[in-house]
Parts: sequence; C-alpha cells; structure tokens
Amino acid sequence: MKQFSKLLTIGLLGGSLILSGCGASRTVKGGGIGAGAGAAVGAGVGAIAGGGKGAAIGAGIGAILGGTAGAIIGNKMDKQAAELEQIEGAQVEKVNEGQAIKVTFESGILFATNSSTLNTASRSSLDKFATSLLNNPDTDVSIYGHTDSTGSDAINNPLSKRRAESVYNYLLMKGVSGNRMTSDGFGSTQPVADNSTVAGRAENRRVEVYIMPNAKMIQDAKEQAR
Repeated sequence: MKQFSKLLTIGLLGGSLILSGCGASRTVKGGGIGAGAGAAVGAGVGAIAGGGKGAAIGAGIGAILGGTAGAIIGNKMDKQAAELEQIEGAQVEKVNEGQAIKVTFESGILFATNSSTLNTASRSSLDKFATSLLNNPDTDVSIYGHTDSTGSDAINNPLSKRRAESVYNYLLMKGVSGNRMTSDGFGSTQPVADNSTVAGRAENRRVEVYIMPNAKMIQDAKEQAR
C-alpha cells in the first residue's frame, strides 16, 4: 500500500511540474485514483515531449488502476492508433508504455518553407485526424511544433509555436474542443535526426501530436473493471 501511494504521489507531482515546464497547461478532472492516473500519464507524456524518457516519472495506468482497467484503456488506444495509421502523412506510434499515442506530421506535409499557414494538401489529412479525435472524445491532445537548426532561435522558436497553433486552430475549427487541446513549440531544441544533412533537417521540421486518455476514460475503465 505504501508503494501504491508513492506511485500515485509521484504521478500527481510529476504531472503538474513537467506539464507546467513544457508549457502544456491541462486540468485533469475527476477524483481519487482517476485523477492520479491522469496525472501519471500526463507526466510521462510531458517528459517524453520535453525530451526526457517519461517512464521514470509517469506511473503506468496498470500499476495505479490494476491490470484489467489498464487493459481496457490500452485496447481503446490501440484501436484509435490503428485508425490513425490510415491517414496519409501521419506517422503513428504508441508511447509511454502504450498509454498514449504520438502522431508526427512532417512540416513539409503541412506547411511551405518558413510558413505557418497550412497548405491545401494537408487539410485532407487533418480533416481525417479531426474526425478521429471527434470519434474518440475521451482523450486530451497536446500539439508541439519543431524546426531544424537552420536560422536563429529568434526565428525558430516563434515559428514552431505558430505551426503548432495552426494545427490547433484548424482542429478547433473542425469541432475539436479547445478544452482538451494545448499547443506549444520547441524550436530546434529537440532534433530527431542529423541537422547537418538535408534529409535530417526535413525530419526535424515536424509537428507532433500526443493523444492520451483523459480522466473520464480512466474513470470509466476503473468502473468497468469492477
């Protein structure tokens, strides 16, 4: 029981501190274990998005709720991930021990060079993405923009934020509630490839979207597992 309480406390504190640190302000609704699990998932995702490993901070849903409830949530996230994999231009992967979904759009798919205005071709993919979010309402969504290292921070940092905001605003226009979404930008601080090559810089110019279970999904899973 002491270990359980320790995990819950770490999840709550870690979720608050890390999400604040990466600029993703989100209120986790619900009480008791549901809120603790939501904070734990948020802590792990916040750490991953912020460049950390996440697993050391965010306690697993299974550890907090129990295996059955964790499996219920994992199954829902698996189904949505499979749905998202059908969207052209979207790279989909499960993160934070399978508790969340990370969707990466290369900036070249969404924007012209040095622009934060969504291009026409990207809107079909984002329309499908918005439909998936609307069909799976019990999730929170964090949107992060990234750039390559070309140019200065004075250019890259605001550009990454504007690109994330463009995706946020488009999804909002398509009916996704702003209460479940946040956006921020990291500039060139989190490369995933070698900035000294053309191909590497193209990979680094991207928008990442993290989808995670909200407190309602967690509470529903806990009740179904009883």
